[in-house]
Amino acid sequence: MANLRKLIIDGIEVEVDPALTLIQAAEVAGIEVPRFCYHERLSVAGNCRMCLVEVVGGPPKPAASCAMQVKDLRPGPNGEPAVVKTNTPMVKRAREGVMEFLLLNHPLDCPICDQGGECDLQDQAMAYGVDFSRSREAKRASTDLNLGPLVATAMTRCISCTRCVRFTSEVAGITQMGQTGRGEDAEVTSYLGLTLDSNLQGNIIDLCPVGALTSKPYAFTARPWELTKVESIDVMDGLGANIRVDVKGREVMRIVPRNHDGVNEEWISDKSRFIWDGLRRQRLDTPYVREAGKLRKASWAEALAAAAKAMKGKKVLGLVGDLVQTEAAFALKALVEGLGGAVECRVDGARLPAGNRSAYVGTAKIEDIDSAKGILLIGTDPRNESPVLNARIRKAWVAGAEVGLIGKAVDLTYAYHHFGTDRAALLAHAKLAEEAAPDTGPGIVIVGQGAINEADGEAVLAQAMRIAAARKAKLLVLHTAAGRVGAMDVGATAEGGLIEATKGVEVIYNLGADEVEIARGPLVIYQGSHGDRGAMRADIILPAAAYTEEDGLFVNTEGRPQLAYRAGFAPGAAKENWAILRALSAELGAKQPWDSLTGLRRALVAAHPHLGEIDAVAENGWQALPLRDLGKADFRLVVKDFYLTNPIARASTVMAECSALAASRGSQPMAAE
Repeated sequence: MANLRKLIIDGIEVEVDPALTLIQAAEVAGIEVPRFCYHERLSVAGNCRMCLVEVVGGPPKPAASCAMQVKDLRPGPNGEPAVVKTNTPMVKRAREGVMEFLLLNHPLDCPICDQGGECDLQDQAMAYGVDFSRSREAKRASTDLNLGPLVATAMTRCISCTRCVRFTSEVAGITQMGQTGRGEDAEVTSYLGLTLDSNLQGNIIDLCPVGALTSKPYAFTARPWELTKVESIDVMDGLGANIRVDVKGREVMRIVPRNHDGVNEEWISDKSRFIWDGLRRQRLDTPYVREAGKLRKASWAEALAAAAKAMKGKKVLGLVGDLVQTEAAFALKALVEGLGGAVECRVDGARLPAGNRSAYVGTAKIEDIDSAKGILLIGTDPRNESPVLNARIRKAWVAGAEVGLIGKAVDLTYAYHHFGTDRAALLAHAKLAEEAAPDTGPGIVIVGQGAINEADGEAVLAQAMRIAAARKAKLLVLHTAAGRVGAMDVGATAEGGLIEATKGVEVIYNLGADEVEIARGPLVIYQGSHGDRGAMRADIILPAAAYTEEDGLFVNTEGRPQLAYRAGFAPGAAKENWAILRALSAELGAKQPWDSLTGLRRALVAAHPHLGEIDAVAENGWQALPLRDLGKADFRLVVKDFYLTNPIARASTVMAECSALAASRGSQPMAAE
């Protein structure tokens, strides 16, 4: 505390770190300073000059508070704290002048701009600007950019804050955007007219303080004051990013991020942001029963009776899909095991050891990446498996962390040491880790699903734990399925894994598992939201709600339980997942002891208390796995196409367009090549 500095801002005395800028010190004092170019997660540009303040005893002109640090201030003549004022006549005149310049070339097309109603330029023009303009010259126009199918551009509105340039180069790690020219000729543009090659590009829509960059799929569909805004959790990967779902009537109109420093900061991936059109298409909205080889529409009473009749006295296996809430997995486990069957959530064949949370979750928090000095990636491509987590690794790399990779060499947007592609490289690294001196700084070993979903997956995981123990590092298992950790926590695992569990099975109850091929033979009851692979194989279909249409608990890849809330209602006759299982249990004569989601959660938390600690990461006691023989194959990546990893994504036309663009980008060489 000894090296803190005192200063007085608008009569309020605060004590802050001298490395803080004046705009940050003002926030500590609870004083708002307007800004356009400044953003706390990006480097300082000092472009817009909207954050001007007066430094008493300083130069006879206002200073940019985003570019001046507290340590640059001089104390008073007798050692008094420095004084900063944010609301003097000098500051007011300066801000009015800045705003007048910003509006010189702005088209003032607010009535047709998608940013209208939530535009920083609108707000600050009202609060800090003047109600007239002295400009009589013709306004400058700029050519719009084609950045791809996600981000719409109206570059005449651009005020050259360069937030988009700094985000794409610093956070997303691509170099396709920049600013050219000087003075009146300065403009933000893309290199050679390229579209953006990033899974995080949608975040520049949120960052843009005007309407220069807007959402192309959302264009002209709604105004912000028409939308009902609901806080929820993203399920497109295992990160559990905090999101807000905006709904108009019964339809989701857009998805935007919420800030959570421990998980996603304030970024989300493009799949998380633009998936919403897939919630409308290919939906299951009525039950179906297969008769004479064809599916026909049925009532709920018929479908539940047929399902109960099929399950009674048979060997039943329950499959838990990637997007399933923890409550539904718990209810399915109770239902199927009550019939003497088994439940399995590791539908991709991942060899995750049941009951050992330090092995199937790990011991690290996501935010531990920020302070890591060494990061080892095993069998993973985080750029496609979890783009926001990859941006966090990049941030650590920028801060000086060393990154190593064992697995397929891919472009991660940052430099790394490639130690090899196969199991032999992993074994050699494990031996080297034990022989070398432990690292002085904190480290993290991140294991991807591609490393553990083959026959020797548990042996690979054991070697990863061996490296973590030898280097005194933490372990993080990077899951690609949002519902996997929660299902593992409630014990939705069968003895011997998926292959053993399917032997001799007569009925498979498929709860949203669309990423698994089910062989001919057993009767299949499918409960899910979309007409995807699972529904095609089904003999009985029970239509269920999607993740935005019911409350649910999801446990993310670090083991943090988070609550997603219902933003809308399921279409047609579709019901909530837990309610379908509760109704089916009554048909089976084994009525489950809860009549509401609250009652189900009460039973869930009683059986697994850590799931009641919402937004808390539990400490997992270290249980090292026994070392076994490894295979010899190369590590494979689990995500083949980032945009088409689940049934909601495959129903989305926006994701299909992005997938086609990514495929064409990978196959066509540039002219310069």
